[in-house]
Amino acid sequence: MKPKELKETIIFLGASFIKLAQVLATRSDFFDKEYLDELKELHDSLPPMIKSEFDEVYTRSFSENSFARFDDKPIASASIGQVHVAFTHEGQKVAVKLRRSSIYSQVMADIKIIKSFNTLFKPLFSHHTKNSIEAVIVEFSKMIKEEVSLTKELSNLVKFSSIYKDAGIKFPVPLPEFCSDDALVMSFEEGFRFDDKESIFEHEIDFRAIIAKLVDFYTTQMLINGYFHADPHPGNLLVSKDGELILLDFGMVKSVPNYARVAIIELIKAANEQDYERYIAANKKLGTIAYEAPTELLAEFSAKMFEIFSNENLSSESMQELAFEVLETTRDLPFKLPSDAIYILRVSAIIEGLGTTYIENFNGVKDILPILQKNIPRALGAKDSILETLIDEIKDIPFIVKDFKSAIKKISSNELQVELIGDQLEWIKRDAKSEVKSYAISFALMIGAIFMMIYDKSLKEMAVVLFLAGVFKVIYR
Repeated sequence: MKPKELKETIIFLGASFIKLAQVLATRSDFFDKEYLDELKELHDSLPPMIKSEFDEVYTRSFSENSFARFDDKPIASASIGQVHVAFTHEGQKVAVKLRRSSIYSQVMADIKIIKSFNTLFKPLFSHHTKNSIEAVIVEFSKMIKEEVSLTKELSNLVKFSSIYKDAGIKFPVPLPEFCSDDALVMSFEEGFRFDDKESIFEHEIDFRAIIAKLVDFYTTQMLINGYFHADPHPGNLLVSKDGELILLDFGMVKSVPNYARVAIIELIKAANEQDYERYIAANKKLGTIAYEAPTELLAEFSAKMFEIFSNENLSSESMQELAFEVLETTRDLPFKLPSDAIYILRVSAIIEGLGTTYIENFNGVKDILPILQKNIPRALGAKDSILETLIDEIKDIPFIVKDFKSAIKKISSNELQVELIGDQLEWIKRDAKSEVKSYAISFALMIGAIFMMIYDKSLKEMAVVLFLAGVFKVIYR
């Protein structure tokens, strides 16, 4: 399919499919420039609302005198809404995001279509693939329904700006008195799109510094605070003339559960130290690899993948080719995509894609891992100075002693409890179910044979065969 045809097909499919495809538009290591030039329009250059729909939304959101000036022509148009420039009566330049007319019903229709396709093709997939697809659909449905509410986006923006006010990243300032579920009004932020290489180079902005800052900021979000902006595509990420990062669009903001945050920290540490067995164990905790998956085999696979992606002498095409060859050998292994990991992986893919815009062969192994590793002490609660860390540790001593005494007491009274992670419980449940089913069939065959003998002695040969089949199934299950 040609680049323009691919873009038009995605637009025709609607908002939900556009959101799914936006990640592709950041991957210069996967697509030629012709495809990227078309796909990046999915971020903020989609066809705007027709005039009648625009008038309907505007009239519902504002009065005639809400603004001193309002530009009817949008400066950006995305899947959920479009952005206009306006000026308040006090002379402030603002960005006005208007939600597309009937977007909620369109999104609900998209979700029904996706779910019906899943129901239709579900029998063709393995157990883990079925669960992964189900997790993606459930999480995506939940998130996109929240994203079409601009009231929810306003709430996200206020909370996010408060938590990260000292992060050195700029966010729009909302004007709540103008906002509703159909409209979000905020300060207008000037800057270049993150992927506007021409402007970045023209203003001599250090792109390596801004990429490092972006990775560092996302480390803080996901590993330290557990609250992150899940949609950092180039249309939502600007760079000012002074090299300042500006983050826009807070419709997709997620929290990282504590177990996932800890698993990611362990995963990064193991990857940086090339301890691949511990890397696989961390993936199991995160839920991206099933609990029963063979650790040794997957550790060997991980070592090969890391070797490929850390090789600076390979082109992006060679990396892909070698990676796909290795992946082919693991196609039957139980990889998973749990709901908590979906947006973490999405953000990782987008940020790595943004890096490829400026740095050839940019990848998570050789370029991002060192920055992430540097932040692990902070993620684990360490302070900026050794003295502060020691003071914190000393403060914790009474609680550690108390917990230790409590643990000893529970052990001595046989009250110690072991908590299993969800994946372990799922594996135990599935294994137990398989065992019970196997024994049930065996005993059914044996009991059936006995009843057959009682009912009709002439069927004793068949009854003996059934009984022996049951016995053999118990022995050689």
